[in-house]
Amino acid sequence: MLTLLEALQSGGTRTVADLAARLDVDERTVRRYVDHLRDLDVPVRTVRGRYGGYRLAPGFRMPPLMLTDDEAVAVLLGLVTGRHEDPDAAGVAAEKVRRVLPRALRDRVDALFETAEFTAPDRPVVVHEARVLLLLAGAARDRRPVAISYTDRDGRSSERTVEPYGLVAHSGRWYVTGADSASGDVRTFRLDRITAPAVRSGTFDVPDGFDPSAHVTAGLAGTPWRHQVSVLVDGPVEQVRTRLPVGLAILEDVDGRVRLRLRAERLDWVPALLAGLDLPFVVEEPDALRDGVRALARRLDAATNQP
Repeated sequence: MLTLLEALQSGGTRTVADLAARLDVDERTVRRYVDHLRDLDVPVRTVRGRYGGYRLAPGFRMPPLMLTDDEAVAVLLGLVTGRHEDPDAAGVAAEKVRRVLPRALRDRVDALFETAEFTAPDRPVVVHEARVLLLLAGAARDRRPVAISYTDRDGRSSERTVEPYGLVAHSGRWYVTGADSASGDVRTFRLDRITAPAVRSGTFDVPDGFDPSAHVTAGLAGTPWRHQVSVLVDGPVEQVRTRLPVGLAILEDVDGRVRLRLRAERLDWVPALLAGLDLPFVVEEPDALRDGVRALARRLDAATNQP
């Protein structure tokens, strides 16, 4: 019956044959389920004719949603990261979802929000696997080491143990940062590259004053990429900083101008980023970026000259 109701809530008229195939039952059973829904005051209407079937009456209010663990975490994260749109409504909605979670899942979600930090993401945060995210959040809260399998950007896989100091959502991705057994350094790992996490025995201490968000954004800004970009921008540092995604570039004050440095695997998106600064700039390197800026300028000029 719930599967039938879900199908009808998708809108439009559904034929009996279509619903029977969806539920993997015969058409007589479909009609019996419809009768049961009507007994529960669900307004299922019969549509006559060759293309007839069943549909819900307009304006019917949906019953409470049923969410998997992954779906519930995704909904909560969407509400939290989107609070700038309507913080009061988002906060109330998030608390309502949290209250109806099973106790075990609610505890794990609470651990996530106790340990997670959010930069100002320029696109929605994606949850690739809630199990990995929630396990690391619980370990960060309880200060327990976690053994992981990790695949780096070059496709190399390794086994290591991480002491998770904190979780950070930045620019549409999740990261965990902490002490790494393989290198002995404080490292940052992308969650979508982590598999088979397992909490280990023992505990650890987080260094005093450690800022997970600052460590992640600084590390990403300094990651080696194919292209080294350097641009001089005419404008104050703070103004330039507010017009860039957090942690994307390193900014340096140079005699009243700003030297903007960043690294990129591809340059196709950089000209539009620079144009979005709405400030005069000079490309120092690489030469290929100058060509990209000229090409963007030509496209913009052509667009303004169209009738």
